[in-house]
Amino acid sequence: MTAGTDSPARTARRGGDGTRAPATEPWPGIDPDDLPDGLVVADEHGRVVCFNAAASRITAVPVAEALGRPLDQALPLEDLKGHRWWPLTDPYGGLATRRGQPERNLLLPGGREVLVSARYVREHPTGPVRRVVVSLRGTEARRRSERSHAELIATVAHELRSPLTSVKGFTATLLSKWERFTDEQKRLMLETVDADAGRIKRLIAELLDISRIDAGRLEVRRQPVDITAAVGRHIQVHTTGGQAPDRFFVRTRPGLPALWADPDKIDQILGNLLENAVRHGAGTVTIEVAPRTAGDDGTGEEGTEVTVSDEGPGIPEESMNRVFTRFWRGSKRGGTGLGLYIVKGLVEAHGGTITVGRGPRGGAEFRFILPVGAPAHLV
Repeated sequence: MTAGTDSPARTARRGGDGTRAPATEPWPGIDPDDLPDGLVVADEHGRVVCFNAAASRITAVPVAEALGRPLDQALPLEDLKGHRWWPLTDPYGGLATRRGQPERNLLLPGGREVLVSARYVREHPTGPVRRVVVSLRGTEARRRSERSHAELIATVAHELRSPLTSVKGFTATLLSKWERFTDEQKRLMLETVDADAGRIKRLIAELLDISRIDAGRLEVRRQPVDITAAVGRHIQVHTTGGQAPDRFFVRTRPGLPALWADPDKIDQILGNLLENAVRHGAGTVTIEVAPRTAGDDGTGEEGTEVTVSDEGPGIPEESMNRVFTRFWRGSKRGGTGLGLYIVKGLVEAHGGTITVGRGPRGGAEFRFILPVGAPAHLV
């Protein structure tokens, strides 16, 4: 590495006793050691003049050992193919128009992975490099994200396997032995296939919702919604499916304001919350719909409040803050663990809020609030 002169954001050197000499700080109050990411700065000669505390932690190299050393020795990086990084990039040579290196995954001695990006500082666009500023970040956050994606894929594969096996089995049986079955047997098999196909369709819809929520691209198509009628439809689905009608109690407070929301997404929210109460709760499931007057929640915004509670064992206090995260399951009674994560995303897409707590009879209580303002083009 070759060379020029200019001072970085913070310069430092080793004294004769190997200790770190006082640093120059052109910007009072800004200390490289306060940065959350690793910062390494080399001067025009390629020698390290700044090596902050985060860089020392990430690389396991003491600050005093790094300062004053050539950059390629203080930070001996290799790419994933085992090639030494600094000779490949040659920051002080090569094209004079280069401005740096984008972030990429590199290896430290011992195989430790680190995310590295670099900026080449020049006095003018095609002048010699006066400083090389390197940013270092650990890979823990990326690994957590990768584990989350892997877990999502594993969950989806597991949930798809059972209905697909059923669909394949029944259709193959019907095709090969159609004449052997009575009409009633055929109907039963086709109803099972239809139910499993519906399960697959719902799972795919959940995946699409998750991708849109994560990307911030969930669209809400607002129109007038009768929330009480929507609650009634969902209760009818459960009673038709075998639940006792007296298991559900609906209380509607007077004075409900007009609610403008996406009816399909409201159905998803109610469907998930009622399914959760029926599957994981016990006793009577109470649904209360009430007006939310301005100032009740500190926002000064009028809204509609819906509460769904049951009389089951409830949610442990230590789990309350994880209820709306991916893959949280309140029990081992099936489900993907994605429903409440989607519910939270749908409510927030409407500009609303959702909370969880303990109901008056000990079970879980979910409460969501939706603002009622009409779309701007109708005001």
